[in-house]
Amino acid sequence: RQVGWWCARFCCAQAFDGQTPRHVESFMSSLNTTTAALSARVQLPTQSSRDDVDDFVAANLTTMSTMDPADPDRDAMRSDVICACLPMVRRAAARFAGRGESLDDLVQVATVGLIKAVDRFDAGRETPFVNYAMPTILGEVKRHFRDKSWSVRVSRARQELYLEISRLIPALAQDLGRSPTVCDLAERLGITESEVLAGIDCGQAHTARSLSTPVGDDDGAVLSDVLGALDERLESVADRQALHEALADVPERERQILMLRFFANMTQSEIAERVGVSQMHVSRLLSRTLADLRERLLVEE
Repeated sequence: RQVGWWCARFCCAQAFDGQTPRHVESFMSSLNTTTAALSARVQLPTQSSRDDVDDFVAANLTTMSTMDPADPDRDAMRSDVICACLPMVRRAAARFAGRGESLDDLVQVATVGLIKAVDRFDAGRETPFVNYAMPTILGEVKRHFRDKSWSVRVSRARQELYLEISRLIPALAQDLGRSPTVCDLAERLGITESEVLAGIDCGQAHTARSLSTPVGDDDGAVLSDVLGALDERLESVADRQALHEALADVPERERQILMLRFFANMTQSEIAERVGVSQMHVSRLLSRTLADLRERLLVEE
């Protein structure tokens, strides 16, 4: 009963998402009262025999199909069916354990699938309930993994391609006797290599690492400490490379004057003494050389 109340509370909280706290609390209070009354009046079947549970569920679903949806006894019977099927829910959720989601969360999602199966089941078709409920439960869990478990939202086509590649790699490796290449995967799937690479890359969006994740053996070192920062000089890399190529064509004396002026921070008078020319000549050489470099760089740009 406690597990059934907990699952019902989760589902109702999802249904009342966006409502005011007063409405939600009023509904939860009513749910608590109803659950307590049902536990005192209804005795669920024991789990000593799976056949007994199946017979109990089948009988209740058949009776529910003939009752008025507004009948409170029908709601009580519906709750009994859901609680009786919770072991099946847990078995279905356990099949997906170890995939990055906690088992409790998977049980909650699977319970939502069970509730949908109970509400949609047609007892008149004479199909065993478990044959209808299990695909519905598994589909709900798979839908959760597809829509909720990815850290970064990617298209459904990319998700399915990534999953197909993940399943194909071990099978293809066994057939080829080696790790399959991108070309091998593209040939087997009938798609281009760029599409294969895109499908593999989107797998990195499935799980994101926290910036607070510890790294290395140093105490207190986290992932954010080893990430690079924005380098403001990156934008000037192309200009510096172009200038380097242009300086290679400058005559030796003019290149020496440029180095002394802009890298050694010498004045024109000091450069004149070093080179052996007048200060006015150094000024003219600087102006002419800079004009030639500027014109060449602007033309190349």
